[in-house]
Amino acid sequence: MLRTRVITAVFLFAAFFVALFYFPPLGWLLFVTAVAAVAAWEWGGLMRLSGGARIALGLLLGIACAVVAVVEPAAVGLGTEFSEVAWRLGAYFYLPAAAFWLLLVPIWLRRRWPLSNPLLALATGALLLLPVWLALVQLRQAGPLTLLAIMSVVWLADIGAYFAGRSFGKHKLAPAISPGKTWEGAIGGAVAVLAYGLLLSSKLPSTLAGNLPLLLMGLVLLTAISILGDLFESLLKRQAGLKDSSNVLPGHGGVLDRIDSLTSTLPLVALVWLVTRP
Repeated sequence: MLRTRVITAVFLFAAFFVALFYFPPLGWLLFVTAVAAVAAWEWGGLMRLSGGARIALGLLLGIACAVVAVVEPAAVGLGTEFSEVAWRLGAYFYLPAAAFWLLLVPIWLRRRWPLSNPLLALATGALLLLPVWLALVQLRQAGPLTLLAIMSVVWLADIGAYFAGRSFGKHKLAPAISPGKTWEGAIGGAVAVLAYGLLLSSKLPSTLAGNLPLLLMGLVLLTAISILGDLFESLLKRQAGLKDSSNVLPGHGGVLDRIDSLTSTLPLVALVWLVTRP
């Protein structure tokens, strides 16, 4: 199992690295759209849809992304005047996502609402996948290395939480949703992210690097939001009776299992980035 997991991780990162640093804007757009379409197919599994309906859902998501790219090419890096149109499109995608993750999801997790209404399930899937798709496309405009650094925050939070939880975990974070997660793990993830942020602080914009309390608060908030994304998918998988969102990634489960924390964090980072762009 560990061998399979490591081999898959190497191939995944290699594919991601090549796409991020070497694909042209259209190639990156198609790559991210393909990933989002597979995630939508997996979302159909959480909705307990049949095989054909799941495929249709993945195709529908891909078509929706293509329509956005055709209607607003500049907003996805395929034209000029990126700043103006990117903010207009981002407002439609990121503001609802921010309200969903910051206001609704904490209540959803507390009450453990089932994803039983098909229309609600479709709307929720759109709120999860379309904003993170757009964020991956738009944040690349800040530079591939910048996007990689942002995503590394989420990865480090997961790694720090895993090792801290295994070593010190005693107090369950959300036992009814994800029994393996602990408060000690969450704190370990936050510590890893804070250390990472402090190491890179000299490379950050002066508005952040020059305000250490603001930087630390932002990193802790980002870590907390990444945990929300992880817990939210864990809740839906538990309700659907699934261990993983799919088995398309041997040893890792599915695409949703790998991007659950990104769905909650990247849209908020993209929103802040667009607001603070000169």
